[in-house]
Amino acid sequence: MDAIQRGELVDVVDKMKEELEEPSDILEAAKSVPSWKEQITIRGLVASVFIGTVYSIVAMKLLLTTGLVPSLSVSVALFGFVIMKGWTKLLEKLNIVTTPFTRQENTVIQTCSVACYAIALGGGFGSYLLALSKKTYELVGENTEGNSPGSYKDPGLDWIIPFLLAISFVGILTIAPLRKILIVDLRLRFPSGMATAVLINGFHTRTGEQSAKEQVDGFLKVFTGSFLWGFFQWFWSGGTNCGFGSFPIFGLKAFNETFYFDFNLTYIGAGMICPHLVNMSVLLGSVLSWGIMWPLIRDKKGEWYSKSIPESSMKSLTGYEVFIAIALILSDGMYTFIKVGYLTTKNLYATYGKKNQVKDEKELTLDEIQQNQVFMKDSIPTWMALAAYLLLSVMAIIIIPRMFPQLKWYYALVGYIITPALCFCNAYGAGLTNMSMAANYGKVALFVMAAMTGKQNGVVAGLIGCSLVKSVVSSATELMHDFKTAQLTLTSPRSMAVSQLIGTLVGCFVGPLTFFLFWKSFDIGNPNGIYKAPYALIYRNIAVLAVEGFSALPGHCLQLCYGFAALAIVINVLREVLPKKYGKFLPIPMAMAIPFLVGAYFSLDMALGSLVVFLMQRRDRKKASLMAPAIASGLICGDGLWILPSSILSLARLNPPICMGFSAALKS
Repeated sequence: MDAIQRGELVDVVDKMKEELEEPSDILEAAKSVPSWKEQITIRGLVASVFIGTVYSIVAMKLLLTTGLVPSLSVSVALFGFVIMKGWTKLLEKLNIVTTPFTRQENTVIQTCSVACYAIALGGGFGSYLLALSKKTYELVGENTEGNSPGSYKDPGLDWIIPFLLAISFVGILTIAPLRKILIVDLRLRFPSGMATAVLINGFHTRTGEQSAKEQVDGFLKVFTGSFLWGFFQWFWSGGTNCGFGSFPIFGLKAFNETFYFDFNLTYIGAGMICPHLVNMSVLLGSVLSWGIMWPLIRDKKGEWYSKSIPESSMKSLTGYEVFIAIALILSDGMYTFIKVGYLTTKNLYATYGKKNQVKDEKELTLDEIQQNQVFMKDSIPTWMALAAYLLLSVMAIIIIPRMFPQLKWYYALVGYIITPALCFCNAYGAGLTNMSMAANYGKVALFVMAAMTGKQNGVVAGLIGCSLVKSVVSSATELMHDFKTAQLTLTSPRSMAVSQLIGTLVGCFVGPLTFFLFWKSFDIGNPNGIYKAPYALIYRNIAVLAVEGFSALPGHCLQLCYGFAALAIVINVLREVLPKKYGKFLPIPMAMAIPFLVGAYFSLDMALGSLVVFLMQRRDRKKASLMAPAIASGLICGDGLWILPSSILSLARLNPPICMGFSAALKS
């Protein structure tokens, strides 16, 4: 969902800078920058593991319910500040001497935590790895052409952890030597990294202390309330469609079309973080699909598809839901891919074609000069990064085909030869637009490798090939955002790289363990349950489509796919050609596609979150920009943390004592 951000953070960053930073703060902070080893502390690593675990749970819940995950980097930075400030204050009250909590340590904690939960987010647990499972294989249809018999591998810690260890570190080593070119020479903004840096710098300034105190207080109150609300809801959910999670606010007929309110604080918080346009696009997609299209297609039962086929079959209503969503996602993704590629090429040509395009050091501000000096102080040896990249690539090329014989070693070799170029292009595009194309690179690799391998092994080969490409490109871009944060907070890039490696290593264990917490406690992949894992079905069907062609589609589905693909392109083109005051109201096709398969219920949560932010902004815009991220983080973290005790209760077979349900009134 990175592409959904659409670069709105650029304006946010500029506003945050005005509100939080002091002009001379960087020069003062540069006088006492700790060494890179001092920036990595034991307490910081412990906090990072805890934060990374909490956000791994949050990310996993979002992935396995709807697949929509907002950017959580700013929330992680705030959570890290809350924990470390609380710890240092506790030690002060106990008269125990402790080292000061610096912006550099805050940045290292944020980087390590994000690297940890990024494995849960980008490791394929809600998409390509889960698409390998037997349950997803059966949902697609055992007799479906292209979905070859035995082409599944159920999740297991014995192979997922080694698999992640084999593929997760390559991207970090690919991009590290290019940090000077992308950040210092080309001066790319990397808006997500910049927004995180502005927030962290604001915490550690004289004027920012009061603002930070307000944010911490607000976070803790909402966090506590969110956790207790999850605890309260549990007592009433003792059965199917029981409790506050199935509240038919619009009536029972609308409830049957998934228009109900589920009091999910995680998605209300996500709605507060996501731009209004994203939330409204999701709501529009819900109305278009579950309010209009699916009831109409259901009326065609017996004409467009057989009455004897259950709705869960790919040849029935579910087929329309999945493939129309794929059409929207792929067409919107390819348009964005081409657009970012064009902007990247154009900007590179302008940069190297005109000498005055890159600022001379004389044109830099004193703050920028100081930041660059600190940033370049602790260099990462290029030979070391390249040697490590070659070593890890060779190991992956040997190990992965042994784990998955369907993927030939020469396909893995070609993948690792081209990924450095993809990493640079994606990092450059993300620096310009804040849009990562890692998911789109992965889908292209999935489609190509599945088609080239053939019917017998194409599905598995495509899904594993997707994981190789996406993991490398995604981690490389994430590190470059972290490097931008490091530059602006006077943090050593060496400490950032080390913390990224540590966080990734921890994530290779925390991510699978978190997934299995859900896998063992809940019914993952059930299309009628809460944890639908929609992207697992989407990714496997893309692979089936690649090896089989359009014969996998139900009746008239191809024409509908063409129509929605064209709609996505038209919307994107109109956004480019119309004046900004009109174009900014056009929906985002990729966001519209998510409820097509998942359902409409979560769009109401996100719309409510958007409404809360809107009302806060109407009352006091400056206060809203300060408190909205803190409140959203509290909602997400509190509700996410409740997953731990609820999972333990489920594993212990302790069921809720009450079922609060709704039914039609009895006729007298």
